[in-house]
Amino acid sequence: MKKLLLLVGLALFVFSFIQPQEEPQSWIRINWLGYQPHGIKVAVWGSKMQDSLQRFQVIEVASGKVVLEQAAGQAFGAYGPFQQTYRLNFSTLTKPGKYYLLAGTAKSPEFTVAENVYDGAADFCLRYMRQQRSGFNPYLKDSCHTHDGYTMYGPMPDSTHIDASGGWHDASDYLQYVTTSANATYHLLAAFRDFPKAFGDKHEANGLEGTNGFADVLDEAKWGLDWLLKMHPTDDWMFNQLGDDRDHAGLRIPKEDSLYGKGFERPVYFASGKPQGLFKYKNRATGVASTAGKFSSAFALGYQLFRTKNVFYAEQLWRRSQSAYTIGTHKPGVAQTAPGRSRYFYEEDNYVDDMELAAVELYNASRIKGQKSADYLNSSYAYALIEPITPWMGTDTARHYQWYPFINVGHYELAKKLDPARKKHIVDYYREGIQKIQERAQGNAFQRGVPFIWCSNNLTTSFAIQCYWYRKLTGDKQYLDLEQAAFDWLFGCNPWGTSFVYGLPSWGDTPADPHSAFTHLKNYPIDGGLVDGPVYASIYKNLVGITLKDADEYAPFQSDLVVYHDDYGDYSTNEPTMDGTASLIYLLAAKQTDTKPVVVAPVKVTPKAKPKIKAKSKSKVKSRKSSSRRKTSSRGRSSKSKKRRR
Repeated sequence: MKKLLLLVGLALFVFSFIQPQEEPQSWIRINWLGYQPHGIKVAVWGSKMQDSLQRFQVIEVASGKVVLEQAAGQAFGAYGPFQQTYRLNFSTLTKPGKYYLLAGTAKSPEFTVAENVYDGAADFCLRYMRQQRSGFNPYLKDSCHTHDGYTMYGPMPDSTHIDASGGWHDASDYLQYVTTSANATYHLLAAFRDFPKAFGDKHEANGLEGTNGFADVLDEAKWGLDWLLKMHPTDDWMFNQLGDDRDHAGLRIPKEDSLYGKGFERPVYFASGKPQGLFKYKNRATGVASTAGKFSSAFALGYQLFRTKNVFYAEQLWRRSQSAYTIGTHKPGVAQTAPGRSRYFYEEDNYVDDMELAAVELYNASRIKGQKSADYLNSSYAYALIEPITPWMGTDTARHYQWYPFINVGHYELAKKLDPARKKHIVDYYREGIQKIQERAQGNAFQRGVPFIWCSNNLTTSFAIQCYWYRKLTGDKQYLDLEQAAFDWLFGCNPWGTSFVYGLPSWGDTPADPHSAFTHLKNYPIDGGLVDGPVYASIYKNLVGITLKDADEYAPFQSDLVVYHDDYGDYSTNEPTMDGTASLIYLLAAKQTDTKPVVVAPVKVTPKAKPKIKAKSKSKVKSRKSSSRRKTSSRGRSSKSKKRRR
């Protein structure tokens, strides 16, 4: 009898360990990068149940002690996959260390509080920019696209050869656009101008390891400028695009690219100011000022930064900044990118923001050269009045890249040069745009007011920069909570609990299966690449050619509102982009440099009813998949380990 009881007891003991564990019903989302001691610190608790949360605790990892316990605050109700949400504000915690949060049955991942939590992040993202290089690619230590290219739509005979090698591949495809490349180049130049101490010198100009006396971000910006000079080679020749969507015919490493019928040459599209498209679809181009303005601003800022380093090169940039601006004034309108066999292209509909920035940077350069400059400043102000607020900030939807860049950089540069009355006028435009997002954000725990259109992460990055610039121009900190919420979203404080930057941080949940030939074919890590980000479920279900390759490990966190998939098959949410990454480099440099901001009390907001989203559809709930969480070494190589659903 004793033996029988012993066996029964042993069986019960073993059974208690093999019973399936209950699926969690609540989660805590944090910023994987961490928090600065004197900055705002907010996590979000979300539950699948209609629970209420009374209090939460902050636990010090080293000691296991509760270092902070306080009320959870107000409930924000349902959002996305969650039935109940709370914002957990622990900004009063200023002691550096490693911590985690406890709230109800949920435990957060560990996070760090330290002054240097953002140090090196901007430099890390430059890895992706170097990997995107066309011509000589330092990551592959090989060359590609050296035969580009043959002209189309220009004043010269079609198929005339010009040298258009160099620059960056736009995303995971190998197309190259002046639209995105000039914007990326400007952001890199501005990052060095504004935050030079955020960057190191660990690479040669060609991107290989070494030093050359130039910050790596300046080397990368010059790589962009060199290509832009090839795309605007004479006073009246201006090209807008290299390659087209024939690129999408199949996966390959860049040097294998030969899809256009002329060996390894690709078509180079002249900026004609008229609709273009060699096959079924055409764009709606009305002019060239959108491209000309981007050329001009990048060249003018490049002149300012290189004038003491390389006089001959700087003078080239100065001449081309003027010729591009002149073309823009003569041919107002937008130069959209040219589609091919697909209906998708960059549908840019605005250009005055580009000309505003060009004019103010020409003003800055002219003053340095001791030349007449007032006309440039007045023209910049006149352009600013035409488009006060970047249009996406007041809408729920937009066409692909309809209003680009996603931030009006010209307002910031212009406001710094104006008299107080006109400066206030321009600064108020920034405030009005931010206010529109705040009105949409105050009803949810993630403080999310940026619409989930294609490349929503790029919009989020731009919005965080606009909040930062507004704060720097005015000293007004009322939107600091909103600014930090946008930054936190990018690095894990979102419904999926993931950072949207490949490999950053190495200990976090980050993209592991992006829409990229580098990772899909060769398992090469694309360190530092910012993926497109979540889209409305209504957009996702109508996109062409999307099929998930694996079971969706984020299935519990998809919703009728918004979806994100860490899956190679989803080009809409999980494809990294060069221009979005360049903008993020500016933001990360700003965060690294912006130490000890004043902690403000959390803004009291009242939850409101969720806005109705048209064309809702239920996203299919898929089973969990085994995926990978990147662990990145100092050299950027990675190994895979199981990604846990957090």
